[in-house]
Amino acid sequence: MTGWIVLGVILLLLLGLISYLIIIYNGFVALKNNINQDWSNIDVLLKQRYDELPKLIKVCEGYMQHEQQTLEAVVKARSQINSAHSEGEKLQAQNLLSDTLKSLFMVVERYPDLKADSGFRQLSNRISEIEDQIADRRELYNAAVTIYNTRLEQFPDLIIARIFNFTDRDLWKIDAAHRQDVEVSFQHG
Repeated sequence: MTGWIVLGVILLLLLGLISYLIIIYNGFVALKNNINQDWSNIDVLLKQRYDELPKLIKVCEGYMQHEQQTLEAVVKARSQINSAHSEGEKLQAQNLLSDTLKSLFMVVERYPDLKADSGFRQLSNRISEIEDQIADRRELYNAAVTIYNTRLEQFPDLIIARIFNFTDRDLWKIDAAHRQDVEVSFQHG
């Protein structure tokens, strides 16, 4: 009789342990999918911004004949997004595009006719709105990645993470060079 009780206790403990491990595993799956969803939400906004840029550049070209370098930088940054393959490269390309857009909007200040153009105002407002939404979504993404990465390092979660090859994810960071003020020079030819 005592043997059955001991066996029952051992089976209950084993069942409890297995249940706990399943809960940990499912938690990682949920966190990973949450990160993927957050990235997809950002990706939708990045695509919208990407699609709006040719229209903005087209409007600017007529006014900014002496600022070809600035426009080319935006076009180049936009094209780098297509050639980015890894998550890190994509983040870096998106950061570069954000920086070149800031430069473009700074240069626009020198062109009152362009600023007065209704098409430009509409496009620049739309892109600024998208940039604000990207910043908000980036915060959500980084929060989800932080929670996930923290769980990867906590005991006993790290055991399950290693067994099932859950690996850490990169935060969306801004390069140190991107934190500096953008220097704009005006060269009129």
